Amino acid sequence: MDAIARKWRVGRFNAPVDPVFESRLGEEGDIEVVVSPLPRSDEEATRALAGVHVYHASSARNEMAKYAFVTPGLIERNPHLLAISTYGAGYDSVDVEACTRAGIVVMNQAGANRDSVAEHTLGLILGVVHRLAECDRRLRADRGYSREDLMGHEVAGMTLGLVGIGHVGSTVARLAAALRMEVIAVDPFVDADEVARRGARKVCLDQLLERAHIVSLHCPRDASTVNLMGAAQFARMRKGSWFITTARGGIHDEAALAEALRSGHLAGAGLDVWQPEPPPLDHPLLALPNVFATFHTAGVTHEARRNIARLGSEQIVQVLRGARPPRFVNPEVWPVFQRRFEAVRNALSNVR
Repeated sequence: MDAIARKWRVGRFNAPVDPVFESRLGEEGDIEVVVSPLPRSDEEATRALAGVHVYHASSARNEMAKYAFVTPGLIERNPHLLAISTYGAGYDSVDVEACTRAGIVVMNQAGANRDSVAEHTLGLILGVVHRLAECDRRLRADRGYSREDLMGHEVAGMTLGLVGIGHVGSTVARLAAALRMEVIAVDPFVDADEVARRGARKVCLDQLLERAHIVSLHCPRDASTVNLMGAAQFARMRKGSWFITTARGGIHDEAALAEALRSGHLAGAGLDVWQPEPPPLDHPLLALPNVFATFHTAGVTHEARRNIARLGSEQIVQVLRGARPPRFVNPEVWPVFQRRFEAVRNALSNVR
């Protein structure tokens, strides 16, 4: 293989991707997609990505071998990389700072799965507040109890606290309004007027924890949010409240959450994300009847996967035409990227 390919090359490893991804890229005569087996070593990852200009990387840390993560080492071994595109909204499998230092654009697909994740969030909320999962499990295994033993609550009139009001959080806010819930939100990147336009009232985190009947996480996992919800935060939540997350594992402390539930301080939890995924069968949270557990499936619908693949392929085409992508994780890299991009494009023109 030439050190620099004759076409723009997009590389990915053999993980599930909706066919629209490669179908769209195939419409471009100067772009080829290279699909490789999942790597079992750094050497295999390097060979698979040799000469690749865009690496379409998995967002799920637990579904990919560590050799497929975008690390400083992977970047150093693959100097022709111009851009990283993730399969989803998350990018915690990508060292964004290392990419920025190397002049590499990082794109995610934020918002492409927002309807699916927001609907799943609402399902978790209704599931734990109405105790649907508890009722289902008990009805299949037991008799001699009354319906009142599984009495839940209406969410109408409750206060929903959103930690993050981006694509998913703002969609959840709109759904919650239809259920006549009051919505408050904390988000350091959105001012109070914009939070209001998105359907919530801006508060600080402590206020949110103290006031909300239901706390739902919709923030990315990064250095500022790891262990954002620990023992102190769960203790600050109002007694008898509920905790929901469709964000990322590691943002909440699972041991602290289990203790808050066991003690009765929290009434229940709806959890779609774990650390690691899937959690072990003997995980303490899975032993609690008031935990509604799903396997990071909030964004795993046919529609969401198709939307993610479509947005991902369109962003890759835009970047390979020298245009800024709409879902830009590290926009500060753009001037350096442009110089690198022009150099590679000129080299490609010379070998065609």
